[in-house]
Amino acid sequence: MKKSIKEKALKQLLWVGIVSISMFFAGLTSAFIVRKAEGNWTEFILPDWFIASTFVIILSSVLLFFVRGRLKKGKSVFNLLFTTLLLGIIFSYLQFEGWGQLTNQGIYLTGVGSNVAGSFLYVLTLSHLVHLAGGVVALVFASVKSKLNLYSADNCLGLDLTMMYWHFLTVLWLYLFIFLKFL
Repeated sequence: MKKSIKEKALKQLLWVGIVSISMFFAGLTSAFIVRKAEGNWTEFILPDWFIASTFVIILSSVLLFFVRGRLKKGKSVFNLLFTTLLLGIIFSYLQFEGWGQLTNQGIYLTGVGSNVAGSFLYVLTLSHLVHLAGGVVALVFASVKSKLNLYSADNCLGLDLTMMYWHFLTVLWLYLFIFLKFL
């Protein structure tokens, strides 16, 4: 019974965090829309690195859909978790490459030559990357626990929380990518 109460409490806390993060990004994207309507907005093409990173994070999330099935069969999930972790790191690398391409185009976060459009892009993507860092840390712990065979079909709360958060980060990135690409 205590495990059930603990599990419910931790999942509810994660949902509170997810809703809070969602509201944070809703506020940023709303400010983006309002500020863009005021004018003095530099239009630019979103770097292809962000497209590549989108495919990477989707793939990482898809891999996690196989974890529960493997656990139920008593199989190791380490390879899935570790690959997802590596894809999270690759996603981060691709984001940095995208920022590099932006600076090569003359799009800066702040300073001489910066524009509010570029600043919003950096803030949105960097904020996502900061939250993704938390997901990467969770994946490190989940991978280690998996390697030590500490998860089973009946004992995987930490794994479930990690997967829920990672899927949320994927959906959040898809929202941001579509928002930035088409608005």
